[in-house]
Amino acid sequence: MEPKRQIVHIDLDSFFVSVERKFNPELIGKPVLIGGSAERGVVASCSYEARRYGIHSAMPTRQALKLCPHAILIRGSHGRYGEASREVTQIIHEMVPVYQKTSIDEFYIDLTGMDRYHDAYKLASDLRQKIIKETGLPISFGMASSKTVAKMATNAAKPNGQLLIPHGEEMEFLAPLPIRKIPMLGEKTCKKLYEYGIEKIGDLQRVDLRFLQTLFGKSGMFIWEKARGIDHSEIVPHSDRKSISTETTFHNDVKDRRTLETVLVSMTEELSFKLRKENMLTSCLAIKVRYANFETHTQQEKIGLTAAEHILIPGIKNLLTKAWDPNRPIRLIGVRLSNLTTGSYQINLFEDNEERIRLYQALDTINFKFGEKTVCRAAGMEIGTRNFNPFMRG
Repeated sequence: MEPKRQIVHIDLDSFFVSVERKFNPELIGKPVLIGGSAERGVVASCSYEARRYGIHSAMPTRQALKLCPHAILIRGSHGRYGEASREVTQIIHEMVPVYQKTSIDEFYIDLTGMDRYHDAYKLASDLRQKIIKETGLPISFGMASSKTVAKMATNAAKPNGQLLIPHGEEMEFLAPLPIRKIPMLGEKTCKKLYEYGIEKIGDLQRVDLRFLQTLFGKSGMFIWEKARGIDHSEIVPHSDRKSISTETTFHNDVKDRRTLETVLVSMTEELSFKLRKENMLTSCLAIKVRYANFETHTQQEKIGLTAAEHILIPGIKNLLTKAWDPNRPIRLIGVRLSNLTTGSYQINLFEDNEERIRLYQALDTINFKFGEKTVCRAAGMEIGTRNFNPFMRG
């Protein structure tokens, strides 16, 4: 008999805001927005005091400031948040056997089988208290039989709380919640269900599976299972694939920087799209440069977890500057993204704005449907698709 699954979902509450409050306690109790400029930026994170005004992440900053004119807008610091995230990760790493980091402030932990030696819920509680004590950051967790229910339990426990959903009580816990609380259930799907009077998860639990399959096709089973708390997905500590890369050998050796950058942009776009398609993030980027005499140089850089080319492309260009000797012709150039982990791109980058978020959504929707590189940045268009790369040898 297999042991009952014990899955913990951990989320650092209003992470960016909490980190800023450590450095400036005067922000405590006030509506705080972290994000881009007031003109074109978006909210990356906001305090609970700001949320009472209807503000949420990914909302245009100007709209948020209209809802709460006295909110304090902070640009934020990548380095500060990265360091806080590493502190939390290290504590988790030392205390639990299997965990998955899905973003800078979110983790899944698998404590299945630990009941033979420890009380799994007590272990999770001790871990939470240790993080709070050592980092000073508020944190919430949910514990349940699956990743989906654990995540929903965390959301119910916020702010700064914890919640255990015992085995067999998943449906009872889910029933009174709105259907929009189900992770990965999109707005269009919810609207369709609202048309049939299905507003609570309990309503969804009473719906016949065949009805959902008629309405949503293959997704019907996914929706039916989520409403019942059924989720067999595993905790994936690290990707089976540690890195992805691509490289090009030029037919004629190249000295022109613009040509090299154009090739690198195309490569980086291709790899970042693959990351998003496979629900992966990278935290290390590298380039390889091989000169005409076959001498090869590499440069790499650690970055925050991302799958966004507007972060990766400038980084790759910067590495080219470090590796490139303008007086020597280049025979081969390549890009590698490594330290891969499972997780989705989050809107927590302060360069993000409304246009960029919509661009990503549009690019991925079209490319998922019609194939990679159907649409791409103008800088990468000169190269075309990888299959028809005019610079590729053989």
